[in-house]
Amino acid sequence: MKNNRNTITICFTNNKGGSGKSTSCANLGYELSAAGKKVLLIDGDMQLNLSLSFFEEEKVLTMAESSRNLYYAIREKRDLAEYIISTDYQNLDLIPSSTLMSQVEYELFTMMQREFILKKCLHGIKSEGAYDYILIDAPPTLGAWVINILCASDYVIVPVEASPWGLFGLANMFDFLKELREVSDARIMGVLITKVDERKNYYRQTREILENYKEIHVFDSVIHVDSTVEWAQDASKPVAVYKKSARSAAEFKKLTEEVIGYGSR
Repeated sequence: MKNNRNTITICFTNNKGGSGKSTSCANLGYELSAAGKKVLLIDGDMQLNLSLSFFEEEKVLTMAESSRNLYYAIREKRDLAEYIISTDYQNLDLIPSSTLMSQVEYELFTMMQREFILKKCLHGIKSEGAYDYILIDAPPTLGAWVINILCASDYVIVPVEASPWGLFGLANMFDFLKELREVSDARIMGVLITKVDERKNYYRQTREILENYKEIHVFDSVIHVDSTVEWAQDASKPVAVYKKSARSAAEFKKLTEEVIGYGSR
């Protein structure tokens, strides 16, 4: 039976690694599900970090080496509903990745309308209205696969690390998104500043530079450096599950409120 949900698809992307994409995607996904939203996470990165955020390494590697993962769905152009895995958390599902995602650029090169393969594979899920949100963790590249992810998305969240090199290449990222407007309707929901350390000036400098991009929204929420994040990742749990009182747990919850309220801005 078709549900009445209007599914919103958000991708997390930044062409610079270490920006906190997977961490932000995983914890926003959990917090949305905890708020009663039905959420599907898609691990689009061969590093498997989003999958590792919810499952132990042995299970993640088993899924990655099987034929039930995103790589095979894209290669065979199949309905992604066949590849959904339930997590331990109510309202939260996952489509796992594979180390073979390193080959997906070549696989796409041989396909017709290659920019829209992921969008077509998601069509059944979105038309059913089974989820309120679909969150996609993109790899730190600007290739054909990321174009696929952007063409399948409604919005983009760009995590940016508050560090000397955090903004490196960000202008190229914004230019890349502008150039894709002919094929992608994805709009930047906001820039999320991560790994903030108040003892250093990088956060203030980062926000000042970002605010020069008048057309780009910067989330009020920021994610501070917090050792609990690493401990939670090691335990394959969302931060709020690992330690509810953690500073970063409250910050991801605040980010979730901003995302839910985005449409009323």
